[in-house]
Amino acid sequence: MSGDVLTVSPEDLKALKERMQLIAEADPTQYHNEFSLRRYLRAFKTVDAAFQAILKTNKWRENYGVKDLEQQPAIQNNLLKARVLNHRDITGRPVIYIPAKNHNSSERDIDELTKFIVYCLEKACQKCFEEVTDNLCIVFDLADFSTSCMDYQLVKNLIWLLSKHYPERLGACLIMNSPAIFSTIWPVIRAWLDENTSSKIFFVNSEEELCKYLIPDILPNDM
Repeated sequence: MSGDVLTVSPEDLKALKERMQLIAEADPTQYHNEFSLRRYLRAFKTVDAAFQAILKTNKWRENYGVKDLEQQPAIQNNLLKARVLNHRDITGRPVIYIPAKNHNSSERDIDELTKFIVYCLEKACQKCFEEVTDNLCIVFDLADFSTSCMDYQLVKNLIWLLSKHYPERLGACLIMNSPAIFSTIWPVIRAWLDENTSSKIFFVNSEEELCKYLIPDILPNDM
């Protein structure tokens, strides 16, 4: 079964289910399955905090138009910025591949690109076999990386999305082909992360190391 099931008490899960059932009976669009409830409890620790976080996420999804993002120009305009792969990592997680070289922080529309990130997260989450694993693998490929590729605001937006609206969805984040210059950037990003998130980030410096997480051949060569 997916997730850290033992870290969620049966009492808390039962209490959250009961609260959400009342909400979902009045508005079926508010429904979250048990896997989702467990993720929110693991992330937000208490029933009250998890319940409030779920309601905020539901409201955000409605206001942001998450269901209709695929129809927006933001998606077609950014297809080379990231891709949800057809293949999975070695634990069965869906993989989002992000080639940093295709990004220029001075030429992007931050709102449009954030919508594209949400679209990718949604698409990857839909590919999860939650009975096996309910989290994702995100791969940042820093080959041909330069300072113009670095976008601190975009990274902040991704961290915010994962913490507030996709809690416990990150299973592993691989940073591959990291150049020396990134060593001056990483401490800034690291300071924005909590310990739980930091523990899921792995620097991959060789194909042998990459094979611990996924088969290298699944990574695209047309981006």
